[in-house]
Amino acid sequence: MEEEIKLALKARDNAHCKIYKVGVALKMKSGKIYTGCNVDNQGIQSICAERVAFLKAISEGEYDFDYIVVVGGNPGDEPEKCLPCGYCRQFMSEFVNSDFKVYNYYDNKLECFTINQLLPEAFKF
Repeated sequence: MEEEIKLALKARDNAHCKIYKVGVALKMKSGKIYTGCNVDNQGIQSICAERVAFLKAISEGEYDFDYIVVVGGNPGDEPEKCLPCGYCRQFMSEFVNSDFKVYNYYDNKLECFTINQLLPEAFKF
């Protein structure tokens, strides 16, 4: 998990955001890792780090997701507790099983949730 934390922290450094920067590392069952950072703008078309990573994987034809590591806060500062927003939770639930793990790294520890814990009543067709 150490590699994923380092990659998520590096992705956080790339975030285009004035307020709160987020980086993620999305691990595939194949072992490949996709990173993502939030990209905010002055309009309403901002995109979260979680969706960036998922879209990178999906655009490469990869759908076998293992888990995701999320770090938030400003680069140079220690990561703060940061969980996916409701939009990202719903988005991820479309592509993963209910036991998909979401790790949050802060205070030198990893906190783990399943997507079902974060979104127990996901909208499904």
